[in-house]
Amino acid sequence: MAWTKYQLFLAGLMVTTGSINTLSAKWADLFNAAGCHDTTERAFSHPFLQAVCMFLGELSCLAVFYILVCHDRRKPEPTMEPGQRFNPLLFLPPALCDMTGTSIMYVALNMTSASSFQMLRGAVIIFTGLLSVAFLGRRLVASQWVGILITIVGLVVVGLADFISGNRDQHKLSEVITGDLLIIMAQIIVSVQMVLEEKFVYKHNVHPLKAVGTEGFFGFVILSFLLIPMYFIPVGNFGSNPRQVLEDALDAFCQIGHKPLILLALLGNTVSIAFFNFAGISVTKEISATTRMVLDSLRTLVIWVMSLALGWETFHGLQILGFIILLIGTGLYNGLHKPLMAKLPCWAGEHSAETGDAAERERLLGGSRVAEENK
Repeated sequence: MAWTKYQLFLAGLMVTTGSINTLSAKWADLFNAAGCHDTTERAFSHPFLQAVCMFLGELSCLAVFYILVCHDRRKPEPTMEPGQRFNPLLFLPPALCDMTGTSIMYVALNMTSASSFQMLRGAVIIFTGLLSVAFLGRRLVASQWVGILITIVGLVVVGLADFISGNRDQHKLSEVITGDLLIIMAQIIVSVQMVLEEKFVYKHNVHPLKAVGTEGFFGFVILSFLLIPMYFIPVGNFGSNPRQVLEDALDAFCQIGHKPLILLALLGNTVSIAFFNFAGISVTKEISATTRMVLDSLRTLVIWVMSLALGWETFHGLQILGFIILLIGTGLYNGLHKPLMAKLPCWAGEHSAETGDAAERERLLGGSRVAEENK
């Protein structure tokens, strides 16, 4: 069945904005500018401020939700299901997980390449699968367990590629290893967030855009206030700002003032995450959750190719191997093999692609974090 122009637009929007989200965050990290306390140019390293910008993009999804609801109500026959009312504080725990995981990932992005950053985020399916078994009572099928094992192998290969190339890229080997480990650690927190989201969304029938926007509200408000104590918390050599504190937001604004292009990178991160969330939900609704998984994998490839084209990193064959292995593992876990298997006569009688796709649709609408995704 051929896609409509609107479906093609949504697919393109998802891949484009998802790629811009990671690339713009990395672009901001690559700028050098003078700050408030000296005239020497240094790297723009403000991961917590970048996380605030990302949550501002998620918060905008709440505005999009209410705009869509108002537009739908003007129709003679409204078709949009806004979901039932719920206590917004129910989303405070997953929002705190989101805030912590995102902040750690932005710290890690300063230490490793954009492509490795995106590939290693595939580790989330390992911890999400295990936690869903432990706390949601879900039973994983054989293909999902195989997918988890293959994903682990893919992560090892990507990590090995970073280990081998660490001294030849712009990052020190110790920084690359630390960054990769931080990304894996962040995926544990993100998987907890996904399990909490799934439980709350299924129970309260919350619209995904409203869920993302509510989490964005909590993340934006809480992290914005936390920037104040972070300004006074000394962290020694771990702090890359002149005052060696956890986050110097004022210094970040001074650097932006000296090099306004940094603001463009931050805006790219904020705007892209909002459109990526909208496109991800729309692709699941208009096409299928399986298609969304394929597009998300394509986004990783685009980020890697663009990083090479921009000269941000050098070509490493092991990364290709790692990406392919991760792609296979993610595909098996999310059931992307089912449409292909359904074409086989021996498989079609017992299993259908529609059944697998419906299960994926339900899982995505209920439990997946539509950013980070993208982020």
